[in-house]
Formats: sequence, C-alpha cells, structure tokens
Amino acid sequence: MITGLTLKNSIISGANNLSNRRAKVDELNVFPVPDGDTGTNMGMTIGAARTELLNLPDDCTVEKAAQVTASAMLRGARGNSGVITSLLFRGFSKALEGKKEADVADIVAALKKGVEGAYKAVMKPTEGTILTVARVASEEAAASDAADIPALWDVVLSAGQKALEDTPNLLPVLKKAGVVDAGGQGIMIIFEGMGKVFHGEA
Repeated sequence: MITGLTLKNSIISGANNLSNRRAKVDELNVFPVPDGDTGTNMGMTIGAARTELLNLPDDCTVEKAAQVTASAMLRGARGNSGVITSLLFRGFSKALEGKKEADVADIVAALKKGVEGAYKAVMKPTEGTILTVARVASEEAAASDAADIPALWDVVLSAGQKALEDTPNLLPVLKKAGVVDAGGQGIMIIFEGMGKVFHGEA
C-alpha cells in the first residue's frame, strides 16, 4: 500500500527528475515538429503540480494527492506532450477517487485509465510516441504478478524503457534522426523519479 504522502512525494520526485534533465529531452525533440521544447513543456506541466503538492499537508489521501496533481497539470499543460502527460495523470486521479491509500490493483487501474484517457483525447494517436511508452508500461503492469508497488513500478520502468527504445522502429522520423521519442523519454524520466520514492529513496 502507498499513502497520499508517498504519492505526493513520488510526483514531486518525478517533477524534480525531469527538471534536472529537461535539456536532454529538448534535444531529442523531432516529432511532430523539431522545435526542441518537449522537455521544457513537460517540465512546466508537471512543475505546476509540484508547486501545489509542496503546499499539500502530509496527511493527505491518495485521492487528494492525485486530484491536486491532475487539476494543476491540466491548468499548467504546455505543448502536445505536456497535454498528454496531464491526461495520463487525470486518469490516475479518476481511478483513485475515494481512496485513502492505494494498493497494486489501484495503481494498475490508474495507469490503465490514464492511458485510455490520453488515447481518447488525441484525434489521431501516433504509435512510437509518449502514448506507446505509457500504454506498453500499463499493459505489462496489468499482466504482472507483482506483490507490491515497488515491484510493480519496476515492471513499469523496464517495459516503458523497452517501448521507448523501440520508438524509432515505429516512427521513421525518429529513426532518420537517430533518436528515441522525446515525450516518451520525458515520461520515463518522470516515472523513474516516482520509482525512487516508491523504493523508499530520497
């Protein structure tokens, strides 16, 4: 089980991780337009949530932490990848409604709902992007028999990383440029930061 405090801290950690590596993500940005701002946009989007989460009391429920995150990210969303990131976390919030704490099944449901919401919101979902990375991670998590959330999140990270490395095979523009998808890399950096907290690290 994780508490609201753990979820709150995991998202702050994800935001910090992206903030520290934003330039790396910007450099990868070639799709849909090579404007070099994916990391910046995603950083501003999750940064809006970090600001509000820092003011949230430590005894908050997972419902409250997810709700605050989703509404702040929706208001702060910048660019395509930022909007998709905010939709992933909005799904999280919907799945965690009414929950004081969250178990493995809740987190699996939250990932699934986030991916469904993001795919629905995009007119023509393109594979080989942040959408693919989040979907594959979510599907592998649902198929796993992880006993606790740290183990589940390890599945999310390894499946997401594999999907990220496969993005150039799905999107010719990435292969041509010799890069992985910037949005996919951004979400993996966020997930990696979250995983540190799930594993009890700083």
